[in-house]
Parts: sequence; structure tokens; C-alpha cells
Amino acid sequence: MADVIVVGSGPNGLSAALTLARAGADVTVLEAQDEIGGGTRTVQPFGDGILVDHCAAIHPMAHQSPALAGLDAHGLRWAWPEIDAAHPLDDGPAALLRRSVDATAAGLGRDGARWRLMFGAPSRAYDRLAGDILGPVVHLPRHPLLMARFGAPTVLPATLLSRVFRTDAARALFLGTTAHAMRPLTEVVSSAIGVGILTAGHHDGWAVAVGGTQAITAAMAAALVDLGGKIETGVEVTALSQLPRTDAVLLNLAPGAALRLYGDQLPAGTRRAYRRHRPGPAAFKVDLAVESGVPWSDTAVGRAGTVHLSGGPEEIVANERAVARGRLPERPFVLVGQQHVADPTRSRGDVHPIYAYAHVPAGYDGDATDAVIAQIERFAPGLRERIVDQHVTTPAQFTAQNANYVGGDILTGAKSPGALLLGPRPGRNPYRTGVRGVYLCSAAAPPGPGAHGMVGYRAAQLAIRDLHLA
Repeated sequence: MADVIVVGSGPNGLSAALTLARAGADVTVLEAQDEIGGGTRTVQPFGDGILVDHCAAIHPMAHQSPALAGLDAHGLRWAWPEIDAAHPLDDGPAALLRRSVDATAAGLGRDGARWRLMFGAPSRAYDRLAGDILGPVVHLPRHPLLMARFGAPTVLPATLLSRVFRTDAARALFLGTTAHAMRPLTEVVSSAIGVGILTAGHHDGWAVAVGGTQAITAAMAAALVDLGGKIETGVEVTALSQLPRTDAVLLNLAPGAALRLYGDQLPAGTRRAYRRHRPGPAAFKVDLAVESGVPWSDTAVGRAGTVHLSGGPEEIVANERAVARGRLPERPFVLVGQQHVADPTRSRGDVHPIYAYAHVPAGYDGDATDAVIAQIERFAPGLRERIVDQHVTTPAQFTAQNANYVGGDILTGAKSPGALLLGPRPGRNPYRTGVRGVYLCSAAAPPGPGAHGMVGYRAAQLAIRDLHLA
């Protein structure tokens, strides 16, 4: 039996451990914090009964993820809102994203046919596309023609691809989803994140985990322990001397931490690449306990699980450009989560948790609380009168709670064109570090952040082949 150490218990660390344990390895997970899960945790800052996701919250790519297969046996259940996402506008009704392509298109007026043309065929084929999408970008695809049809638009800057649509509503809906990457939308390949999320969402919906995102962590941990795996918390690995002799080590760490740990053992090319790896913009999070929910001007927005707040398309583009240049816009892009509309267990009576974070510059040390609340109230007048309590997580606090979130970057590194295409080790397998038996399995590698756990799954599959466990 192979002995394996996994450093870090975020979704990728746990999925790597579980994948290896299923292949017969003896796996131990080491976690620096006292609680496992990394970004896939749920907290109760407003007291018992109100559940707030710490970071990962909405999961359009997790529901059908191979890394999470079979976890229903360990209590993982999913729920879906009536409307997946909404993008309110200052003038006119909000743009609404529904699981059905046709239902979404029906609400987009003269852009309906174009939305259907863009996402109809890829979402129907997502079962066949997922294996290619949820892995390294540069590889030999299983379905070359299908992948070419999906991938061709993703190389374009999001600003250019958005011109396919003629209305502000459709363009804002597309650009707001693409802004999840926290990158300037004028960059090449900046369409990739948005196209991927929208394609997966039109197939599987934007699901939430019942009982909070922590349920994903709990199910993976339970499955791992059932297979004989071990999890040790409060173990911060800062030196190789802390690691026992083992057959493989998987690092759910940011590249900089992997570099500090292995140093000169890494090949020169890997050291250079890991040194060049930089954090992207940060998140400034403001969780609210709101009586009777948010009083959206467009009441349909109240039925959406996710809300993107940044006005029209030009404002979205300007905001992401400003943040990338180190400046906080007066009205920043704010992502709002209303997970309680799909999962009422998150609320306490008529007091509901509202999850919100703004895109802010890397390492931002100011206070964006008022800017976040003002951006919500812009589309929901009267919000402040309904706020019962609030809880702030600054970029520095994100970093203190998760060392992978350098400078408050919850994506584990800037998703530049090169990083999206090649990961943190250009020209080489993104999961190999160059040290025999040592693999990188953090969200810095493709397919990137999310509770889907696919980076850990891919890295573990590579380790399984190398260890001849398959």
C-alpha cells in the first residue's frame, strides 16, 4: 500500500485524498487551521441558526463533478433556486439567468436567439465536454470537434465576445458572470470563465449545498475516514522535516508556499515560475442578517440565488479594469449570494443571511463596507432599515484564515491569460512540481477555483498512475 501525505484540507486537498484513498492508498491530510475545509466552510457569525458560507457559496460546476461522486451516501444534498442569477440594471428590469437556455432566452428579448445560439448546443453537450473543461486547457481533447466549437469563443476578450449581444441586459448578464475571474475583461481568454460557468450552469443549474457549503467538506471527510484516511488539524507544515517518509506528497498550497517548502529541490524552471506567480485582486466580504430579505426594486431578483451588482456593461468593464490597476471604484463589482432562497435552512425565522463581497485591489487595507452596502441599496432602496446585523471579512482576515488567499485573493492567484491556459508551471504538466512524487493540487492549477475539487482529483489521478495504483 502506498503512503501519501496531502498538505491542506480545502476542497482540492480533500478530493485528492479521497481519490487516492479510493485507489487503495493510505492517506493522511495535514491542515494548518483547527477546522478543515479551507474556503468550503460555513460559519454562524450572527449566532445559532443563521448559516453563512465563508467563501465558496454557489456551485454551478460542483454538482456533477467526478471528484464529488457518491457523496450523497455521506449526506451531501443539493438545492436550486428558481432563478440561478440576476443582474439588476438602473433602467428597466433585471437580466435573469435560468437553468433552461430557452427560459433565459425568452427573457432577453431580441437577444434571445443569440443567447440560445451561444449556449444551447454546448450546454446540451456538457456531459461530453465536462471531462475536457474540468482539466488542463492544453491537452488532447476527447471530443476534438465539440471542444473546438466550445473553445473558439473563449479565446476572445470578454468585451469583444459580449458584442454578439445587442442589449445591455444580455451583455451585462454575460459580463457579470465573466467577472467572476477578477481580471480585466479586455484581456484575451477573459471570456473563458464566463462561458464555462454559463455552459455548466445551463446544464446543471447553480446549486447550493443544503446546510451550507460546509456540507461538501463534511461529506468528503466522512468518505475519506470510512476508507481509512486520516485528517490532522492544527499542523502547519513549514519545513520538510515535518513530513514523514512517504511515497507521494500532494500540496494544496499556493505556489509561493510550495516554493518555500521545497526550495532548491525544485527544478530551476519551476522555481522561476512559482516566483512569478502573483496574487490577483482581493475580496472584501460583508455578510448581512436581513429581516424579510433584500427589498429589490425588481422583485424577481429576490428569487435569484446569485446577484451581480455593477450596473451596465460599460460599468462592469471599467470596474474590473480599475481594480486590476490597484484602485477601488466608487461603485465596485459586488457579488451577492442569497443561498436561503434555495435552502431555507440557512435562515432563522424571517431573518435571512445575505452573502456579499466586492472586488477590491490586491492587499486592499481600507474599509469597503459602506461601498458594498451602498451598491446593494442602489438596486434595493430601504435595505439599511432591514439590516439586523453585519459581519465583515477583510482581505487580511481572508489571508489569516487561509494562507492560500495571499493578499485576500480568494482565487489563489491572478487568472491571467497564461495562468488560465497553462497554470502556474507554463510548458509543463501543471500538477507536477518537478520533484519526484510531489504534486501541486491547489486552485492555482487548472481548472482553477471552486468547490468542484477537480484540481485535486486531476493531481491525484496523476499520482495514482505514477504509483501504479490504477
